[in-house]
Amino acid sequence: MLLDTSDYSVCMNSNCKRLKSFSAMTVKTLQRTVVCVGKKIKLIEPMVGDEELSLVKEVLESGYMTEGPKAREFESGFAELVGAKHAITTTSCSTALQISVDAYGIGPGDEVIIPDFTYPVTADVVRLRGGSAILVDVSETTYNIDPEEVRKALTDKTKGIMPVSLFGHPLDMGPLREIAEENGLFIVEDAACSAGARYRDERTGSMADMTCFSFHPRKVITTGEGGMVTTDNDELAEKAREMKKFGMKVVDGKWQFMTVGTNYKLSDVLAAIGVVQLKKIDAIIGRRRELASIYDELLEGNEFIGRPETGNGVFHIYQTYATLVTKENSRDRLIKDMGERGIETQIGTYSLHVQPSFSNVRRIGDLERSTRLFENLFALPMANSMTPEDQEFVVKEATDLLKSY
Repeated sequence: MLLDTSDYSVCMNSNCKRLKSFSAMTVKTLQRTVVCVGKKIKLIEPMVGDEELSLVKEVLESGYMTEGPKAREFESGFAELVGAKHAITTTSCSTALQISVDAYGIGPGDEVIIPDFTYPVTADVVRLRGGSAILVDVSETTYNIDPEEVRKALTDKTKGIMPVSLFGHPLDMGPLREIAEENGLFIVEDAACSAGARYRDERTGSMADMTCFSFHPRKVITTGEGGMVTTDNDELAEKAREMKKFGMKVVDGKWQFMTVGTNYKLSDVLAAIGVVQLKKIDAIIGRRRELASIYDELLEGNEFIGRPETGNGVFHIYQTYATLVTKENSRDRLIKDMGERGIETQIGTYSLHVQPSFSNVRRIGDLERSTRLFENLFALPMANSMTPEDQEFVVKEATDLLKSY
């Protein structure tokens, strides 16, 4: 039965005569549509409010707006959160990764093994220093680096591994640590999406030699822009602090320029937001896991859209709820059509070897899994304000569209 917009208002009244003329299935669809019609469903909503504003105001009124006491407070709280000895604020996860690569002295002739399925900056920080990024495939279930592919990439030029704990799914670091220990390699983890994630009794941020986080608005906690490096190694921490502050270090009570460095300091204005966000992180993660659980139920048995998988001991924080569209070559059209219905969705991330700037980068194997994920992974909205009806609407719209293609 075809309906015009006048049906929407009358069909919210369960006693109306017109409602009773529709089938039960049509009524359910109508009522769900009424809940969502005219409403834009966002991909993500940062959970910020008056508490952040109040502390930022305090910083502004103090007159101390560069890196200072709030940055130190943010670092201390974050180190406690992840179980690391040191936490060092930076302007972004990208600069955190750059500092980490620089701390190991990566340069021409050095190779670093990197998952092909990641944001390009994971590899670019190596290439910017003249090193070689070696691309390997990932698991099609966790979306994280495949340790067996890492072994295939080893050469006498390999200096380190830069795995990614993607979308909030923590790495199983055991196999990677084994490879690193056998071959004298470092591990720098790109954990941009994974603050608060855990694998068994280990927290992301305490498992690698150095771990880098992002506080971009799409991440679990945000400072607008910002990043963090965590490590248990005193020497690496000292190098990171020097490099992000012009290469400066206090020697005999005086600041001296000890090495080449630049300015990657996080201002106290942004750090103040981070201090408040840390207090909210358990609630934020709890809400994201609740949204993910609802999607899991809604997608059970869905032939067009899969569900992200987690193994034993995985505490996934669902920075992204990334699903695999089973109908090949339809994901991009689906994102466009969902957007026209007011529903923000997104791709997962990028397969590096198909990007023009990586055309000459060495890769191991055909990277088939990375390519498939790049072409078919589909991120559903995870906005804090979403209702179960919103989520049901999202899944129904996506499923109906895929059925129609």
